[in-house]
This record gives sequence, C-alpha cells and structure tokens, in this order.
Amino acid sequence: MDKTGPIRVIAVDDHQVVRGGIKFALLDHDDIELVGEADGGEDAVRLCVQAQPDVVLMDMMMDGMDGVETTRAIREQCPQVQVLILSSFYDEDLVPHAMQAGAIGYLLKGVSNQELVEAIRAAHAGQPVLAKEAMAALVEAAAPGPKLGDDLSAREREVLALLAQGLSNKEIAGRLFLSVATVKYHVRLLLSKLGASSRAEAVALAWQHNILQE
Repeated sequence: MDKTGPIRVIAVDDHQVVRGGIKFALLDHDDIELVGEADGGEDAVRLCVQAQPDVVLMDMMMDGMDGVETTRAIREQCPQVQVLILSSFYDEDLVPHAMQAGAIGYLLKGVSNQELVEAIRAAHAGQPVLAKEAMAALVEAAAPGPKLGDDLSAREREVLALLAQGLSNKEIAGRLFLSVATVKYHVRLLLSKLGASSRAEAVALAWQHNILQE
C-alpha cells in the first residue's frame, strides 16, 4: 500500500445524504481522497476489490449485508483495507461483533468533521479509533462474568453445605431452626441459581465450581 499519496477512502451508507456529508467533510483535506461510494454491502465489497482503498467508512444497519457481514467480507478479500465503522446506531452488542469482524474502529455519526478526518488518518496508520461508548462496550464485553454460585445467599450456602452432607429437608430444618417449608424454598432457589435439576446435581456443581469448601 502506498503511504505517500492521499489516503483513499470509500464511504458505505444506504443514505445518499450521509455519503454527501462525508464527501463534503473531506473536501478541504488534500491528504484524503474519496474514491468511491456504495449504498450496500455487496456493492461495497465489489468496489473495494476494484478500487483498493486504504480506509472504508462503514455504516452498520443496511439492507442485505449489514456492516458486520460487509466488514468481514472486505477484510477477507482485501486484508490491507482498514474498516472504520461510522454509524448512527449504537448497541453494546454490535461493537464487539464489529471489532471481531475486523473493524479497526467504531464511531458515531455525531462526530465533527475534524474528528472524522483524524479518525481516518489514525485508521490508515493502523491505530484503533473508538468512541467512548464503543470503548465502554468493549471493556464490558471483555470483563469476566459472574462465577456460578456468586448469587447464592448466605442461607442458601448453608443449605447447600448440608445437602452435601446428605441431610434431608427435615434434618436441615432441624439443624438451622427453620421450617421444612422454608428449607424447601431455599432448595428450590439454589437449584434454580445453579441451573441444577436435582439436589445431587446441585451438590456436584458446587464441588466442581468450588462453591463448597472442604
């Protein structure tokens, strides 16, 4: 890829007004050249193969192939092309999907012309570009989820420990000074929280996931 000439850009959006706005935003910058426009995913992939751009500005919500599918297809056929998502639609689930498909950045259409230009330059240089909303979504997606059993109450843990000792509901009730009905209620709750279909499965899962201590 020739790094010395203007950055070659393609705008992909199913709204002509948006593509016109992008074209206008890039007019005053000699180091960036809009070399093509596409109103859908299929056209975008064909255009990338023909025009060999440096950066593609990609909408997310389009008829036919959406932004994620189109990004994946472009990256497979033209791996040297950087795809920068530029979307009015924000969903925390879409951001990691877009990045997994090969996008280098995710911006919302409310960005200023200067922010867009700087993002194109950064993407061309191989630098990730993320709106703060997109960054938060990626951090949340990367965070480990709660461990099995984290949502058990102290009482449910007590009941579970006694289940592991093989005690019946009546015996657990006597040990904890509860009614049998209350013990049944706690057993039902902890089975639900552990995703177990039986008392034995609940105990097995508890040992497997270190919910019970020796």
